[in-house]
Amino acid sequence: MGGVVSRQAEYYGRMHAWSGGMEQLLLKICFDFLRDHVPGRSNCWIAERGGAIVGSVLVVDAGGGTAQLRLLHVEAAARGLGLGSALIERCVDLARAAGYREIMLWTHSVLAPARRLYEAAGSRLASTEMHDEFGVPVEGETWRQPLG
Repeated sequence: MGGVVSRQAEYYGRMHAWSGGMEQLLLKICFDFLRDHVPGRSNCWIAERGGAIVGSVLVVDAGGGTAQLRLLHVEAAARGLGLGSALIERCVDLARAAGYREIMLWTHSVLAPARRLYEAAGSRLASTEMHDEFGVPVEGETWRQPLG
């Protein structure tokens, strides 16, 4: 989990100037996952290539019959290989097998490649909201996909 936090904090800081608020969120999500993990109801997938992390994603129980996809990330060197789609597919498959009624995720409008993957997987934009949790104003988005 330390590697997941490190790679994503570095990436979002460099690419979007997102400050310590992003790193705090990454740490909290990973801490909550480790504390609350229930096999068959939540999972983390970490993709490696040559011993280095090139992608990762988590799926967790968000309550009320909803699974939540968290922290999807694919390193630039691994993009275009279908890794992002495969990671999302794993989350959706686990959520269906666990009996969740929907899967949701929170992302940002500036993350166009990830948004395209979510839409291709069947998720639809449900709501948007501006925030500055990461030190700069950014539009957050909630996406949802019924599982059924």
